[in-house]
Amino acid sequence: MVSAAEQLASNFNLGAFAKAEELKKRLLFTLGALVIYRFGAYIPIPGIDPIAIRDLFQTQAGGVLGVFDVFAGGALGRMTIFALNIIPYISASIIMQLLAAVNPKLEALKKEGEAGRRKLNQYARYGTVVLAAFQALGIAVGLETLSASSGASAVLEPGYGFRFTTVVTLTGGTIFLMWLGEQITQRGVGNGISLIIFAGIVANLPLAIVSTLELGRTGVMSSGFILFLFAMSIAVITGIVFVERAQRRLVVQFPKRQVGNQVRQGQAIHLPFKINPAGVIPPIFASSLLLMPLTVAGFAQESGSPWLLWIANNVSHGRPLFMVLFAVLIAFFAYFYTSLVVSPKDTADNLRQQGGFIPGIRPGPQTEAYISYVLNRLLAVGSLYLVIVCLLPELLISRYAVPFYFGGTSLLIVVTVTLDTVSQIQSHLLAHQYEGLVRRARLRGARR
Repeated sequence: MVSAAEQLASNFNLGAFAKAEELKKRLLFTLGALVIYRFGAYIPIPGIDPIAIRDLFQTQAGGVLGVFDVFAGGALGRMTIFALNIIPYISASIIMQLLAAVNPKLEALKKEGEAGRRKLNQYARYGTVVLAAFQALGIAVGLETLSASSGASAVLEPGYGFRFTTVVTLTGGTIFLMWLGEQITQRGVGNGISLIIFAGIVANLPLAIVSTLELGRTGVMSSGFILFLFAMSIAVITGIVFVERAQRRLVVQFPKRQVGNQVRQGQAIHLPFKINPAGVIPPIFASSLLLMPLTVAGFAQESGSPWLLWIANNVSHGRPLFMVLFAVLIAFFAYFYTSLVVSPKDTADNLRQQGGFIPGIRPGPQTEAYISYVLNRLLAVGSLYLVIVCLLPELLISRYAVPFYFGGTSLLIVVTVTLDTVSQIQSHLLAHQYEGLVRRARLRGARR
């Protein structure tokens, strides 16, 4: 028998969407915010030579700066006010979550509910300002030492004035994007931070496709390899959709119980766990941690500093050390982030309080241990899936100079954010149709 939710979900159509005024407002707000973000990605910071910057970036785009530019939506290559994008905020959030796991005071704040979370978010915002200012200063100092192949300096008037202006501009751009992402989350549809990164990747995807076809036309790549590349991208997308939708369902049994004068029959429900509970967060966190120190090193490698040259050469995109660090960080954040969002102890306590139990497992500590066992097995598969999806395409990209937009991390972000946004849109439509059913039922009751 088809449930009411499934019946409503199957009846989604343009008519239902047209009547959902609240959803349309949220979608328009989200689109408007993303358009503002894309406009800002074309406004250059004051005091630079755009032609020299473009020339310089083309010589370094094959390394870590090219990866950074993917997440920045091309803003770094144009050195615009959004060149740092949202990466400092992500890095600050990582640091705050790590500190909350080891600092008793921050851990106590985390357990205080909404008020504690607001306080932690405020600390993360302060950390964002510090990190963004530090990275902006490194970029400003690095730009002053660079010159294009034509001999033109990247900075028109080097000095403390340019450094101050650059720090204020880039830090302000990151803070604005942080605020814009929060507004999208609250007043729009989807996760604002993820959608900003998603918009940056998708905006330059057509150009990446054209560039790849141009490489085939000029003979740099063979037609067979280009077809293989597109087929691989489709296969990766299919695998991402399959894994992200897959679930491990634990059967939870509720016994028969009496509530007042009514006897409620026992029922069995499913407790779903995703194969990849952390979603797209581990690759984003891993990329942001690798990109944060390498941003300065990538710009300052011409200074001749031995350790900066070593970092730029050995931890650059496609290098074995980069791949190893990337894989280790992805696996670490898959386990770490899941431990933050899924608590086996809380789940077991909630089941015990509601009278539910997993068949064959005693309530309490044994249920907690069983849920932890299931989660660890899922995470072993989920983290391996993330590493494979993110690294295998990167190996081909680093070897054959394919645009980064076909990388596993980019495809994972695009597909996961799309699935999450579509799910939220369906939830809004479902809630709207339920509200319509409730209103019609009340009208019928009033007539009677």
